[in-house]
Formats: sequence, C-alpha cells, structure tokens
Amino acid sequence: MADEKKPAAQPQPTPAPQLQVLGQFIRDMSFENLAAQRGFAGNVQPDIQVQVNLDARKREQDGNYEVVLKLNIESKAKEGDDKLFILELEYAGVFHVSNVPEDQMHPFLLIECPRMIFPYVRRIVGDITRDGGYPPLNLENIDFLQLYRQELQRRADAEKGGKPVS
Repeated sequence: MADEKKPAAQPQPTPAPQLQVLGQFIRDMSFENLAAQRGFAGNVQPDIQVQVNLDARKREQDGNYEVVLKLNIESKAKEGDDKLFILELEYAGVFHVSNVPEDQMHPFLLIECPRMIFPYVRRIVGDITRDGGYPPLNLENIDFLQLYRQELQRRADAEKGGKPVS
C-alpha cells in the first residue's frame, strides 16, 4: 500500500475584529460666546485653535468600552487677539469590541472608535458655532493614528526626561 499522507492540519483563521456602536452621547458641552457678551460687532478674521484629547475605559459588561473624544476649540480675532468663542465638547461612544487581542486593544480603542464617532462630533461643532452666530465650523478630518503615535512619543519622551506622565 502506498504511503498515504494525512493532510496537514490547517490553522484556524483568527476571527476578524468586531466593533459595534452601542450608543453615543454628549457627556459635557460648554459654548462661551465671548464676542456677543462684549457686544462685539463687525467682520473679523478668526484664528481657530483645536485641541483633541481621547480617553477610554472598560465598562462593567464584558467587551464594552466607553471612548470619549474631547475637543477644546478657541477662536480669537487675528487682529487684536480678542477671544470670539470657546467651545468645549466631550462626546462619548459606547462600543462592544470583540476578537481584538489584549495587546492591541489600547490602540484599537483610541484609533478606530474615535473614527466612528467623529462625523457626529463634526456636525455638533458646526451646529453649535452656527447657532452661536458664526459661520459653521467644519472640522478637518483628524488622523487618529497620527494622534496616537504622537501621544506614545510624548509619553516616551516624558519617561526619558524623568517627568511623570499624565
């Protein structure tokens, strides 16, 4: 009888990561229309600064996480440095994540989850600035991968310098 070779066991493919948005909401928001409070009138060229922060935490139910996209937007007049408005927004998404290895969970939560909720944040910012009497502010796309890499570099630099990482 000829040697019969048994087929080699095929490795089981790893299941693809699953991401499901369970809910999203404004956790906190503040819009200070400083120009209107001062009675400022006129056509002003704004200088807009946007700061982005992210936070993620595990929720009680297994596989559920809350990711918060925090924006701090400040608009000043290019001439005179008068503040026009300040918008602070914390927008949260609740996600169910499965099939993501534990060592990849942190970047997954801080890159993929914010990408999912960003279009809603953009709309809210546009609506609030328009309702505040300004042209709607249409936020540029945010590269969350680059933001994540910058944060890792900042932390590495802080550890080298002996500074506590916050």
